[in-house]
Amino acid sequence: MLHTLDTGSFGIGGSYAPGFEPVRNAFFRNFRDFEEIGGAVAVYWKGIPVVDLWGGYRDPDRRVPWTADTLVCMMSVAKGVAATAIAILCDRGLIDLTAPMARYWPEFAQNGKQDITVTQALSHLAGIPVTDAADEGDIYDYEAMADAIARQCPLWEPGTTQVYHSATLGHLAGMLVRAVTGQSIGQFIRSEISGRLGAEYFIGLTPEEESRCATMIPSANNLVGASKRAAKESVAYRQWRALPANEDFNSHRWRAAEIPAVNGHGTARGVARIYGALALGGTLDGVRLLRPESLSRMLVEQRGTDAANSDVGELDRMAIGFRLNSPPHRPMGPHMSTFGHSGAGGSQAFADPDSEVGFCYCCNRMHDGRDIGIRALSLIESTFAAIGDERTA
Repeated sequence: MLHTLDTGSFGIGGSYAPGFEPVRNAFFRNFRDFEEIGGAVAVYWKGIPVVDLWGGYRDPDRRVPWTADTLVCMMSVAKGVAATAIAILCDRGLIDLTAPMARYWPEFAQNGKQDITVTQALSHLAGIPVTDAADEGDIYDYEAMADAIARQCPLWEPGTTQVYHSATLGHLAGMLVRAVTGQSIGQFIRSEISGRLGAEYFIGLTPEEESRCATMIPSANNLVGASKRAAKESVAYRQWRALPANEDFNSHRWRAAEIPAVNGHGTARGVARIYGALALGGTLDGVRLLRPESLSRMLVEQRGTDAANSDVGELDRMAIGFRLNSPPHRPMGPHMSTFGHSGAGGSQAFADPDSEVGFCYCCNRMHDGRDIGIRALSLIESTFAAIGDERTA
């Protein structure tokens, strides 16, 4: 039997299973001690929802309560859901991870990219983290961004240097989805992931969904914001040159567009359900998204061949589309097989197949830096304490 909470201290509501009091307590402490404004946490364990908590406020003035159906932008959590879409299409035999991207997207072959494989493109090894041909504001225009990526010359030899494709990975995945299904990646996620599982997570919102959104509260030095103030010749700035400097992740253009690397919106409950399915190999409550062996192919760690470029290289462990457990900056619990994706500012989501856990934490007050932050960390640690698995990664 689940314990239910009425909105009391800090407006916390929801439910949790007996034994998961540590998660409830950590969630409460986030508001009391760590300046949480609004957020939610959800956990699936062995296919069963055991935590579904929300609380605080949707707005910085603390006037609009966060409710069970509040949606929030989780930033790069979108990359993990996009990777799930690719895994499903690989399972159906529609995408070959070893094939050149240009097989599916012929325009991509421009400027020496004809041999870049799907695996390299989705593992941050393509050498195209930037969009030099994009103008400020093009971030909202899917076709303009895709064209800029197709025209981009790799910054280094593909396959050698792993640098986080922060703004481009989603479009790389999206163009594959479009090529083999005729759908945009947002449409595919709605029909084949969110819709089939009954899990609220969307890329490109309807007006009704926009009306349920929490207001994002950007920090001064979250990863995207800091990039906009970097030197204009830097890779960091060039990654986000298409994003207007005044975008606070709340505009209608941001919410309604498909920017599949970063603008997915959902509930913690919805994303934890998706990862709850992946933690069990791809099936939950009789809904099979994909077979375990197809998911496993996406989870092989990928690395560049040129260690000399480690000063610009990606420091975290990367699989194909997914992040792998990467302590100390991006921890996902005690098992190194855990996979998922974090989002700039604090949101975090993952599947742990060893413990059969699907986890999601999301928030509207962003924090600075490249780590996941104390709020997410405390909830992750309390989750594994509750299930009795506290081994260090």
